[in-house]
Amino acid sequence: MSDLFDRVAQLFEDNAQVGTVGLRDDSQWAPQPLRDAAVLMAVTDAPEPGLLLTHRPKTMAAHPGQVAFPGGKLEPGEDAIAAALREAEEELAIPPAMVRVVGSAQAFATGTGFNLTPVLGVVPAGLPITPDPREVDGWFEAPLRFVLDRRNHVRKMGNFGGFELPYTEITWESHRIWGITAGIIANLSHRLVWEDLLG
Repeated sequence: MSDLFDRVAQLFEDNAQVGTVGLRDDSQWAPQPLRDAAVLMAVTDAPEPGLLLTHRPKTMAAHPGQVAFPGGKLEPGEDAIAAALREAEEELAIPPAMVRVVGSAQAFATGTGFNLTPVLGVVPAGLPITPDPREVDGWFEAPLRFVLDRRNHVRKMGNFGGFELPYTEITWESHRIWGITAGIIANLSHRLVWEDLLG
């Protein structure tokens, strides 16, 4: 068991009480019924750990071109962890056996009609990534130290489904991380305080 995995697992457990802090609850105006979905927050076990993120193809009907975690709807018989691992394999060719699952964060309602569960896992550094072009336009690894630092989280307002609502935006290099993905990272920043995790 790696030292990083130990630290991540301990902090994630110790700070479970934060719930959905940093996330926007869209349950009041989300399309019903909500569909269960999950994403994988994959942390790389490197001297400078990172978080694996994707760019969705611009041709996709939902959220074209946006930065996202690998993920999708649960299939019959799946729980959130199984779905997140399956989606990461389908989208980025990450073998489930290479993911050391830390645990699941609290599920939350998205404005797009999902009951979404983020799943946290640790993957080896330098893991070969082969994106599926049908679902992924590209991928990148953002430094954990940067994305978990709340000084880099910018609060903005936008129009979502006719509602003026707040959202978080994180810009790393040329990558604009915002909306649900940035909200999940903002929530993770309360579970894994980067100063405690990385020093």
